[in-house]
Amino acid sequence: MAKFQLHLFTCVNTREDGDARGCCSARGAGEVATALKRKLYARGFKRVVRANKCQCLDQCAFGPVVVVYPEGVWYGKVTPEDVDEIIEKHIEGGEVVERLVIPEDQLTGLDHGTQNS
Repeated sequence: MAKFQLHLFTCVNTREDGDARGCCSARGAGEVATALKRKLYARGFKRVVRANKCQCLDQCAFGPVVVVYPEGVWYGKVTPEDVDEIIEKHIEGGEVVERLVIPEDQLTGLDHGTQNS
């Protein structure tokens, strides 16, 4: 079984029309996911880096959203035109694409200091 070095998750969630949060799908996430998969494969990353589509990552205000694991780098407002830069700088060069990073203090989700009971 192949063990990937990195996973890129692209939110392709769809919400009903009129939802105040909007959705990544309506903002072009499908095209981002397709470009990531196609371009990673073309650059020889098959079985090394896995581009995955996923449902809601709870970062709707920043969609389309791509998160890179295991590093936990969250990219927001990603367009198909950004894909080459993410691959060249982050995947190949190990450098985070700062202009696309969702600041940690703006990420939604559980506060690390609390737990649900």
